[in-house]
Amino acid sequence: MIRPLLLHNGQIRPAGELSLAPGQVGLFSGWGVFSTIKICDGVLFAFDRHWARMRKDADLLRIPFPWSPAELEQILLSLVAANQDYDATMRVLVVRNTGTMWAGPPTGQEIDLVAFTAARSQWGPSARLGIVPNARHAESLFSGAKTTSWAMNLVWYEEAHLRGQDEVVLLNEHGEVSECTSANIFAVFGDTAATPPLTSGCLPGITRELLLEIIRVPGIRVVERPLTLDDLQNADGLFITSTTRDLLPVSHVEGISIHTCDRVRAALSAAFHAWQDDYTFRAPRRALRAALG
Repeated sequence: MIRPLLLHNGQIRPAGELSLAPGQVGLFSGWGVFSTIKICDGVLFAFDRHWARMRKDADLLRIPFPWSPAELEQILLSLVAANQDYDATMRVLVVRNTGTMWAGPPTGQEIDLVAFTAARSQWGPSARLGIVPNARHAESLFSGAKTTSWAMNLVWYEEAHLRGQDEVVLLNEHGEVSECTSANIFAVFGDTAATPPLTSGCLPGITRELLLEIIRVPGIRVVERPLTLDDLQNADGLFITSTTRDLLPVSHVEGISIHTCDRVRAALSAAFHAWQDDYTFRAPRRALRAALG
């Protein structure tokens, strides 16, 4: 459940207040981009990376994105302060308002910036995964873009829960493993953790990116490589990653037998959280709560 206040075009409003119009084409066509950001001690964790991904996707979808990282961060921090959500989760959306015959009367805004916060989800100790074939189109120009056209993911996610699962493994048109509906997936082979490349159709998750580029554990490699269901079955262990889940082990995959060795994931998780704590400590807007006090 989202908090009582949200951010709309720089203004803090009650979450139940009607502030969008039917003629805003992006609202009803999924013509927008979004990101989910972790708030740690009043800091928007890895914000520059979230900004860069949103800007790239907005350019691809021809959605204006006028803010510098510092400008957008400052706007979003006003919502953190208003809701006093210093350790929570934020969803940020940029939705296009113009274009096509279905556009309504001009609102004076080419885009809508909307953000809201919520408590962090409790995912449990591990994840049970189903499998959905042909769920990602790896060859699409828009493959890997994090857009607001999210209904298919929500249906697959809901169906997974009806089947007693937590998430699903999405396969692409080549039968390769791509990702989950809202998480990346890793398979561990010895001292190597492998995740599908972006050419599989997966989203470039921020946690995934940090594991590939920043997080280092002596003796452990993190790489990209194509994965199949056979690879998942033969791996020593599996885990999924996302902003809200961090590194969550997998205990079950529908239809196949998997191993659940957790040594590599646990070591990467410890290093990831140490880096997150250091990032939060060093951030220029650290201790927002104390500053407000």
